[in-house]
Amino acid sequence: MAADVLVVIGMGGMGQAVLRRVGAGKKVLLADFNEDLLESVMISAVGDGYDVVSAQVDVSSRESVQALAATARELGNVTGVVHTAGLSPVQAPVEAIWKVDLFGVAVVLEEFEKVIAPGGAGVVIASMAAFLGGGGIPADVLASLAAVPADDLLLIPYVAGIDHPGAAYSVAKRANQVRVQSASLRWGARGARVNSISPGVISTPMGQQELAGESGTQMRAMIEGSGTKRVGTPADIANAAAFLLGSDSSFITGTDLLVDGGVVAAVDTGTRSRVAG
Repeated sequence: MAADVLVVIGMGGMGQAVLRRVGAGKKVLLADFNEDLLESVMISAVGDGYDVVSAQVDVSSRESVQALAATARELGNVTGVVHTAGLSPVQAPVEAIWKVDLFGVAVVLEEFEKVIAPGGAGVVIASMAAFLGGGGIPADVLASLAAVPADDLLLIPYVAGIDHPGAAYSVAKRANQVRVQSASLRWGARGARVNSISPGVISTPMGQQELAGESGTQMRAMIEGSGTKRVGTPADIANAAAFLLGSDSSFITGTDLLVDGGVVAAVDTGTRSRVAG
């Protein structure tokens, strides 16, 4: 009897939390670009009783993602795919953000669409930045970001004209959301679902870098103004992913779940209040 395979791409704090939240009882394929990190996470997971294997992957390479998808299919029925890999504006220049956060997500959706099993589900990690900084994308550009083949994404003039890492990140994350919407129809033809999660400020190494960076003061102010008034944890995101991967969400596909502690709600409400005043 073929094993149920869960693929977790990106071994940062969120990826590790997803492994531990939903990996029990499954064959788990762990993937990351950083081989040292991958080995460390795998050793820890094996020690804790998880059935894991690992594969190095470069999501900015279609050939690498194709190889990962083929490996997953050889392991059994691919019933879950969680894509957490990404670069933030404090970690990388614009070109790398486009390759990893924009093209990388698109090619993972395309390649795992070919191997996802009926009844399976995928989750892509986007960001609340899609709501805060990605709302001004023209409708025709957004349609292109949603629908053009992954290999053509970086050729879109609007994309080529952005030279600030923060702006690139916001656009890439908004594109992630609409790519998932578009992909949900093709995944649905295979009897599978796919959704995205947009985290707020999460206490991962990446999140801590952001808080320590030039936007940290603004981020802390947004957190303080939110309904929960706290930084999120990797477990908060893993719990949301578990819901979207499981049977309780069987009527949910092609949508985005905002898991930000209420930051976007506070920002939107504050904006409306200032306009009204």
